[in-house]
Amino acid sequence: MTNTPPSSTPLAPGARIGILGGGQLGRMLAVAAAELGFNCHIYCPEENPPAGEVAASTTCAAYEDESALTRFAESVDVVTYEFENVPEKAAALLEAHVPVRPGPLALATAQDRLREKTFLREAGIATAPFAAVSSLEDLKQAVATIGRPSILKTRRFGYDGKGQVKIEADTDLAAAFEEIGRQPAILEGFVPFTREISVIVARGTDGKIAAYDPGENVHKNHILHTTTVPASISEATAAEAMEIARKLIGALSYIGVMGVEMFHLETEGALVVNEIAPRVHNSGHWTQDGCAVSQFEQHIRAIAGWPLGDPARHADAQMLNLIGEDAHNWQAFAQDAKCHVHLYGKKQARPGRKMGHVNRIRALTR
Repeated sequence: MTNTPPSSTPLAPGARIGILGGGQLGRMLAVAAAELGFNCHIYCPEENPPAGEVAASTTCAAYEDESALTRFAESVDVVTYEFENVPEKAAALLEAHVPVRPGPLALATAQDRLREKTFLREAGIATAPFAAVSSLEDLKQAVATIGRPSILKTRRFGYDGKGQVKIEADTDLAAAFEEIGRQPAILEGFVPFTREISVIVARGTDGKIAAYDPGENVHKNHILHTTTVPASISEATAAEAMEIARKLIGALSYIGVMGVEMFHLETEGALVVNEIAPRVHNSGHWTQDGCAVSQFEQHIRAIAGWPLGDPARHADAQMLNLIGEDAHNWQAFAQDAKCHVHLYGKKQARPGRKMGHVNRIRALTR
């Protein structure tokens, strides 16, 4: 490990970046870091992770293994993560030895849906109506207040549709509460939205902020299918979405890249924030081929204390997720001169598993 400089001093090439998590986001972060002259050390419980194939070193150990975490922290100059469900105790242990970016406030806020929604409301950002649910009686009262349809979600964990149940007119509430394991939860009201958009935003150690153009997201089976840029929204709405993202990242004193998902309402045309993700985000993959500086390079720049890159795009783009056996069509995508193929090196294609993505690039329209 190189000697860790003061937090205000940029890391020099040759420094080592620790990444918690070994999936595709960690892999793409490690590739971006290598292009800037950094080495990466991956830490994850899984053996032979995709990120390990492109990193300088890998530690395979549990997030509860304090000895392994300490050795990991002592081998790197800064720690970041590719997923938000890093155990709070692990993050605290690492931070005692080395800077962890983004910091604990962002991590704790995004890990708990109730805390996240409360933070958004206190920041003056519109959200769907919500209520805390700790028991069946709480659920009954929340449904009586918020109404049906609504969505019951566990407060912690869950992604791509996991850990949630739709509450419809005929839904048995006791059965719904059992389905999520009677865990602490949050009930969210439905909002009539025209589209979902997301903004990828970054903040550096110097407090400067850079936001990418909003992307328009389409989901299939609760998994992101495509992100298209530019989104089919007005320039004023795009500017408002980017300003919301800037406001949130500043309020969290955040360092790194963050994804902010929003609903564009059918009637008023207003924006409602759905959730924040304290990491590089699936809906930002288009930046790899649509911008001079991708979200992955931007994140590495931010956590290393470098100046942020220009987030302006030089092309229109559509990102298509390759789920399960979709990745077997790599040859067809590769034959399209406007397609940029990104595969994650995962050995087994399973239903619902993200195996790669394709960025289709078009001439810039606005």
